[in-house]
Amino acid sequence: MTTVASAAFAPSGPFSLAASARFLEDFTPASYDEAADGTLRLAFPADDGHSTVAAAVRQEAASGARTGTVRAEFTVRPGSASGDQQAAPASDSAVRAQLARILSLDVDGSGFPGLADADPVVAGLMADSPGLRPVCFHSPYEAAVWSVIGRRIRMTQAATIKVRFAERYGERLQIADRTLYAFPTPPVLSTVTLAPGLTGLKLEQLHALAEAATAGELDAARLRAMPADDALASLRTLPGIGPFSAELILIRGAGHPDVFPLHERRLHASMADAYGLGESDSGDMRRLTEIADRWKPYRSWVGLLLRVRAEQKAQTD
Repeated sequence: MTTVASAAFAPSGPFSLAASARFLEDFTPASYDEAADGTLRLAFPADDGHSTVAAAVRQEAASGARTGTVRAEFTVRPGSASGDQQAAPASDSAVRAQLARILSLDVDGSGFPGLADADPVVAGLMADSPGLRPVCFHSPYEAAVWSVIGRRIRMTQAATIKVRFAERYGERLQIADRTLYAFPTPPVLSTVTLAPGLTGLKLEQLHALAEAATAGELDAARLRAMPADDALASLRTLPGIGPFSAELILIRGAGHPDVFPLHERRLHASMADAYGLGESDSGDMRRLTEIADRWKPYRSWVGLLLRVRAEQKAQTD
């Protein structure tokens, strides 16, 4: 049985769904195509580990200084808990929480604009990408899967493999007059034996990640409740997950708003460029960490804006 429900989010601080959609168009793992009707359509495994969700998200026009309310319509399709036994679908409240996390609407962003007052670089980043917040992977599980699929191959190739996985093994869902395919849930992924484009080792690692997700080791709330260093150390114990991937999972999978990644060289280079540092300073983690400390409690958010600027600069050079 598929359930239908709705959600409404009143963003605290600036937020633009249109900016989120534009970001996804350029974010290779998302393989997202622009929707001319202003609707963001998503399909993904729910946090409960067996249900699948399809959502259509829209934003109302702003009224004066108030950011427009974000509204979502979603359907939930339950999966199997074990064997052929159907489990209860994910609760509406759980899906609402997951949608809020995906769009970074679960974080109070009212203090974010204030960072611009003390940091001209941040002010410029916000002006370049007004209302943009991190658009996260649907879950730490999907972020971890992407990390394994994308290791040592081109991102476009990895995105194609991920799409084919979804089309072959995931749920086919209809939402707002579109057909979408969700990535397979952990129980389904654990049964996959044929994965064109992936090595046997990567498939084994994907199976291990599916087991970890089922065991709760990739639960977003759990990861965000832990001290960041502890969460990263826990993630690094998973097969195929190194320091870079662990940071990706915590920041872009669990949606942690305040982590400065220590293993993302492209971000460090973008920081050095934006702050007028020498090339050698892009590897000076003490210096970069001191700068990033000015962005608290939104270090992840400013990091995203720096990545976006770097991508835009690369496209124009």
